[in-house]
Amino acid sequence: MLATEAPEGLLERVRKLLVKAEAEGVTPAEAQALTAKAAELMAKYGIDRALLAADRPDTDRPANRILDIDNPWAREKAHLLCGLAAALRCQCILLGGSRPGSRVHVFGFASDIDRTDVLYTSVLIQMWHGLASARVPDWNGSPRAWRRSWLLGFATAVIARVREAEQVAVTAATAQDAPSGERTALVLADRSLIIREQVRQAYPVTRTARVTYSGGGYRDGYSQGQRADIGARRIKSSRGRALGRVP
Repeated sequence: MLATEAPEGLLERVRKLLVKAEAEGVTPAEAQALTAKAAELMAKYGIDRALLAADRPDTDRPANRILDIDNPWAREKAHLLCGLAAALRCQCILLGGSRPGSRVHVFGFASDIDRTDVLYTSVLIQMWHGLASARVPDWNGSPRAWRRSWLLGFATAVIARVREAEQVAVTAATAQDAPSGERTALVLADRSLIIREQVRQAYPVTRTARVTYSGGGYRDGYSQGQRADIGARRIKSSRGRALGRVP
């Protein structure tokens, strides 16, 4: 059985790696290597928490959390949140309503929701900094459309990187020659079934939401998203905070 401290130790290593990655004087190549390792450890943390909960269910239970996402760019931020959540073995329901902004209901085991929260909070800040420094081309007739496509490109790149890190970790942990590989595969499959049933009971009827864009900033945003940190220190004060307004 895993020791209780083991998963938290992994998170602490993630935080230390990212402190180094964000320090002044670190080259882009060094920062990429550090953040890649951080993403790898974050994925391993998710698997370790799942295995620990299989032996000690009290350590990690199915949970859900509703996040209110304010304007501006609420739909784009919701797209980022839902993509990260799906990559980290959670499921999201985008809720309707008359209030401005978006509301997202996140379902998952508590540790996976926490992982989503850590990544979403960090990437949201990075997204804002990137968008604020991005220059809308002079030829572009709609700065808002360009910025929206930039945001979607950024989000798509980050989500793809997180999904890849998760898949690599799962593949290694469930390989036939891996210690407890078959058990790990069964544990992760059971958790996915539990969350799907939780969502089905809460929302028996759902439909798929699709995001489209018309601006020309997607490629620039995607490129920036490929360089973003995909794991970070928790910043509690900015959970669910809206992106700053861009003139």
